[in-house]
Amino acid sequence: MKRIRLLLFGMLLQLIAVAQPKTLDPGKNAGGFAADRLQRIDLVIQDYVQKNWIKGATALIVHKGAVVYNKAFGVSSAQIPLKTDAIFRIASQTKAITSVAVMMLFEEGKFLLDDPISKYIPAFANPKVLDQFNAADSSYTVVPAKRNITIRDLLTHTSGLDYAQIGSSNMKAIYARAGIPAGFVIHPQRLADAMDKLGTLPLVHQPGERFTYGLNTDVLGRLVEITSGMSLDDFFHKRIFEPLNMKDTYFHLPEAKQSRLVSVYTEDKATKALMPWADTTFRGITVNYPVNNNGYYSGGAGLVSTTADYAAFLQMILNKGMYNGKRLLSRHSVEMMTQNQIGDLSLGNNKFGLGFEITTDKGFLKLGQSAGSFAWGGFFGTSYWGDPREEIVALLFVQQWPFSHGEINDKFKALVYQALK
Repeated sequence: MKRIRLLLFGMLLQLIAVAQPKTLDPGKNAGGFAADRLQRIDLVIQDYVQKNWIKGATALIVHKGAVVYNKAFGVSSAQIPLKTDAIFRIASQTKAITSVAVMMLFEEGKFLLDDPISKYIPAFANPKVLDQFNAADSSYTVVPAKRNITIRDLLTHTSGLDYAQIGSSNMKAIYARAGIPAGFVIHPQRLADAMDKLGTLPLVHQPGERFTYGLNTDVLGRLVEITSGMSLDDFFHKRIFEPLNMKDTYFHLPEAKQSRLVSVYTEDKATKALMPWADTTFRGITVNYPVNNNGYYSGGAGLVSTTADYAAFLQMILNKGMYNGKRLLSRHSVEMMTQNQIGDLSLGNNKFGLGFEITTDKGFLKLGQSAGSFAWGGFFGTSYWGDPREEIVALLFVQQWPFSHGEINDKFKALVYQALK
């Protein structure tokens, strides 16, 4: 009888260990990857560096909470070797963090996802949709929207908002005329002011009609500020970064850490040769936004981070909202975020949840990324995904625009899965 009790107690301890939410452990090897096949990642990234297709990259793979791969290649700037703790402009990877902030406040009863955003930001009341546009002077006519924009529309990029500076030509002109930024701000601005102006401008299509990647998450950032009573910067640090021990993630990078910020490179239009980003590379966009004290907390594009910091954030999602003994979200909220929320609309083979692209069965056939994986990336070449089925978090960060050899992101996905035992 005593032996049976001990056996049952041992089984119980094993079940408890399996059930514990994973935290990143750099000293542990889960044994789920073949070491020799992981080296193929080295060869591919080194080849891109040697061919001067990229200046440098950091790559990190986590499996069942164990860091199984964490390497840096090439240079950070000039001839300074890139290190694994390098800080990158993660741009649109900010969106997932803002979306988590929104869901945290949803869980606190601050709003419902199908509430009209105008209930909290009145400038979005009585939305209009673009009808006719005159390219000669950027004038336009509008028709009434059939319904209000909801918070869910914003989380799924189906609101009809477009993107300033990188969206459709008509809407780029309209936003430029109104002074709406994409988030990489040169001069001091306030998110509140920009979002109030954005609310008065036309939509590119009827709410819910299409998926259009746009300034939706910037609006959500302002929603977080209004309903929490905190700046987006403060909310992120107190409610997300501190619990997750994300010590290198910021809107404004402290001076003591600025030497770790990776330089951004661009391509010569004729030769495609890489060169440092200049003020003339993209009119109206600066790469100095993390260090120029602009005060603009862009929920869609404003953060800098490291692969390790962002991996902790993704591991929290993989853990159904838990990390290091702290719960940020309920498992049901995470499940909502990582399931199709756009119905019959699509992103190629995939779908979109609440803040993430979601791999479908058809998407799996492309690279072997498990159905149900959640992913996105950033303007300057950063990318990530989390795979709940295989318990994988993977990130590949570069700093470059344009990115003619961006196929390295897909190659990295294939290389991760070919190394899985």
